[in-house]
Amino acid sequence: MNISSRCFRFLLALVALPLAAVAADAPKKVLVVTVTAGFRHSSIPTAERILAEMAAKSGKFTVEFASQPSGMPAAPGRPRPGPKGAEDPAHVEALKKFAADEKAYWEKWTPQLAAVLQKLSPANLKNYDAVLFASTTGDLPLPDKQALVDWVASGKGFIGVHAATDTFHKSGRFAGFPPYVAMIGGAFRTHGPQVTVECKVDDPKHAACAGLPATWTVFDEIYEFKDYNQARVHSLVSLDKHPQTKAPGHNAIAWSRTHGKGRVFYTSLGHREDVWDPAHTDKQGRKNSPEVAQQFQQHLLGGILWALGLAPGEAKHAP
Repeated sequence: MNISSRCFRFLLALVALPLAAVAADAPKKVLVVTVTAGFRHSSIPTAERILAEMAAKSGKFTVEFASQPSGMPAAPGRPRPGPKGAEDPAHVEALKKFAADEKAYWEKWTPQLAAVLQKLSPANLKNYDAVLFASTTGDLPLPDKQALVDWVASGKGFIGVHAATDTFHKSGRFAGFPPYVAMIGGAFRTHGPQVTVECKVDDPKHAACAGLPATWTVFDEIYEFKDYNQARVHSLVSLDKHPQTKAPGHNAIAWSRTHGKGRVFYTSLGHREDVWDPAHTDKQGRKNSPEVAQQFQQHLLGGILWALGLAPGEAKHAP
């Protein structure tokens, strides 16, 4: 090799070094999904805004959204029995009308949900480092459900917030998708009235718990889970008693786990606007102080950064 060739390669190496540094420092890309095929939380618009603000402030990641189609109305509501009970002919007729209205509604809107969710196609997922499901519900018409689960297992991140566990589990008209439930670590079973709980921080060294008080008092809708195995997750935040009956025992609030080579973080909090937003105002007054909302944002940000491989924390390595 002559001197000019060696000089040329040396110059190329010098140019490549700063380019590699820029690539290493480039923000990660997160796809936030807020599409619902079941119940839709009123806090979703607040969640979208706060997540965008958190991403911008952190500088560590950017967000893109797969949101509900514009103009999509709320689904028909199932009629409740009146004073004469469920056998009342008027109620029976109302149920028939509801069934027809619901069928027509989903026939019209499911293709539009599917169009929005093309962002989760196997080809497009290659553009992201993590996917975040914020209060998604029901059987979402993804292009390829198994491909999403496999994509996470390949070494990507998945973050679930609140009703992300009310997604792809078998219930009512929903067929469910067990591989998703296994990936996230559990499925919504039920909840009682919104309640004040004293959460126990189980791993203060994890990024999702950094800065949280040892006992974290929050007012929210607290989920109870099915298809959940404490041995298959790394508990981050929990209750040591049932949220409603107060019977002693483990009740999960947030956890981390690995799925293949991927990282999964889930928090069940986030039903209420005043859990998300320190500045939220309500005619009935706030149930959570601005400080609690700031703590929730810190909790979620830590979980996101951990799922992206940008922050420390343990996880349960389970199949």
